[in-house]
Parts: sequence; C-alpha cells; structure tokens
Amino acid sequence: MPGPAAKSLVLSDHERSVLSGWAARPTSPARLVQRSRIVLAYAQDPCVARVARQLGVSAPTVTKWRDRFAVGRLDALEDAPRPGRPRKLSDEQIETLISRTLEGVPPGGDTHWSTRSMAADQGLNQTQVSRIWRAFGLKPHAVESWKLSKDPQFVDKVRDIVGLYMSPPTGALVLAVDEKSQVQALDRTAPILPMMPTTPARATHDYVRHGTTTVFAAMDIISGSVIARNYRRHRSAEFLRFLKEVEQVTPKDLDLHLVLDNYATHKTPAVKAWLLKHPRVVLHFTPTSASWLNLVERWFAELTRRKLQRSTHRSVAELERDIVTWTQQWNHDPKPFVWTKTADQILQTLASYCQRINDSRH
Repeated sequence: MPGPAAKSLVLSDHERSVLSGWAARPTSPARLVQRSRIVLAYAQDPCVARVARQLGVSAPTVTKWRDRFAVGRLDALEDAPRPGRPRKLSDEQIETLISRTLEGVPPGGDTHWSTRSMAADQGLNQTQVSRIWRAFGLKPHAVESWKLSKDPQFVDKVRDIVGLYMSPPTGALVLAVDEKSQVQALDRTAPILPMMPTTPARATHDYVRHGTTTVFAAMDIISGSVIARNYRRHRSAEFLRFLKEVEQVTPKDLDLHLVLDNYATHKTPAVKAWLLKHPRVVLHFTPTSASWLNLVERWFAELTRRKLQRSTHRSVAELERDIVTWTQQWNHDPKPFVWTKTADQILQTLASYCQRINDSRH
C-alpha cells in the first residue's frame, strides 16, 4: 500500500533569496542557519528522510520546520518570545557589532578592536561586547602565525608522508625523526617556591646557563616508542651517528622509512654514501617550511612541556640524564600520536586559505 503523498513546499523568489542569505551569512545565528537549510532542501527535494540524512538532523525536526514555514513563512523561522526579562539588544544590533568587528577598522589607528573601543563605537557597554564576542568565538586580540611552503614538490611530499602515517607499508617501520637543538641546562638564581593553596609555584625570571645539548629522536608512529640520544654538537657527523644507532637497534628484517625535515645536515655526501650501503633505510623529506608534518614534533612538545620547561639543571650532564630518564619512562607506556587528516583534506584547507588571501587583495 503506497504511503501518504509528500507535502510540497513552494518558495517565492524573495523567500529563496532571504533563506539563502541566512544560510550563507557567517553572522547568522546557528539555529536560523539550520532552519533555513531545512526549508531550502525540502523545497528542492520534498522527502523528509533524505533531507534529514543530508543535513544530519532528525526527521521530526525537518517536519516541524517545514510545517511552521508552510503556515507562517519567513517569520515562522524566528524563535517565539520566551518568558523572562526581555533582551536589551536586538538581532540587528548584534549583527551590526559582528560585522563591524570582522570588517571595520578601529578608530585612532589601533590595529585591532578592544571591548572598550567597540563599546564606544556601538554605544554599548564592555560587558555586552565581551559576551557577544565570546558567543561567536571572536578574539580580535589574538593572531596565529602561519607560513606557506614554497616547495615545488609540496603536493607530492604531503601525499607521500600522510600516506606513510595513515597506511604504513607492510614489513617496515615508519619513524619520525628530528633533532631539538640548543636545549639549555638552566638553573634559577633562587629556589623555586612550591605551589600553595590559592598561590601557584613561583620562580625567578633570571637564570644561569650551564651549556647546551641536542636531542636526536626517532619515534615509531605505530607504537609511539622513541629512540633518543643526546649529543653535544649538532652537525652531520652527529646525525650520521644517530642514523647508525637507529639502524643497529631496529629489527634487521624490516625496512626503515624515516620522515625528516630538509636541514642541511640530513643531505651531506657522507649521509648519502651511508644510505647507498644501507638500502633498507629510506628518507622521506617534509616540504620546506612544513615541520608540522613531522609527528616527532609532538613528542618534543611533550618533552618540553612536561620536563624541560620547569626543570633546573646545574650541568649539561645532569640535563642529559634527566632527558634519558624521562624518555625511558615514556617508553614504558608509550602513547602514539594518531594522524587523522587525509592529504586531500590538508590540500583543500590550504587551497581555501590561498583563495581567501587572493580575495583579500594581499
């Protein structure tokens, strides 16, 4: 027995234009964006189940806003008045403030808006501005740095390395390799005061330097275990020595695929000659200015945050002992860092960013 006929929903040109604007505008409330998309999708394909799957909502949600729109049209997509103290700011005021934040230039030659300057500009108070910014995730004071790689083989290298991370070859170990140079043995000029209730630990700003070391590390991307060595110098000779140690301590029946950056010490004639004699070791270089592709950087971040940042050492030997001990403890229960972004997703993100740069006339 056939089911009930689907209810059709016909939109005027004006309604379609308004709904499309609400759905595409980044300053529109999330609830209004979702409702607009439901109506637009249902008008194009009057099947509740397909619209629900397409937009990731429940079938009752699609039915609810289809029926409301059929009765009240555009006005029906707005929330009904709720009990309680009425809002002091209208949607138009909020939209104006957000647009001004994203597109406007602060007065007085400032580089970015503050709550004080925006409040004065819009005739509001700082608390109102701060709440709106928090609600929409706007942080005018914050800037994240970024550098685009100019490597002509960028795409091929990204696909190569991400492929190793997400689908490692059988019969092989994939190791992320790098060195952390200029690790300083620092000692504070006064003892660190321990944490107390309501008071964090306190340390002096000034310190005494006792020398530096370089940490060479190779991390197994599957297990998360790390081979680490400390050398006092950072030359091709030390890198080659580390390569030899890695080759000696890993199973001889497995090929070694090493992911590393383009530092000059990795490409010297001595290194190339050694690689010719050890064909099971294959180097995969990240693109230039793309150290974020090397997973061992995450391990170095953990070493810095959990050990080096707040430690004191009176000699380089003491520093190196601490690093060895911490690495051994890490290897007792290693935690691998799982790569989740595909090469296509990375390249699409970069393409979108480059498009935004072009559109902004930079």
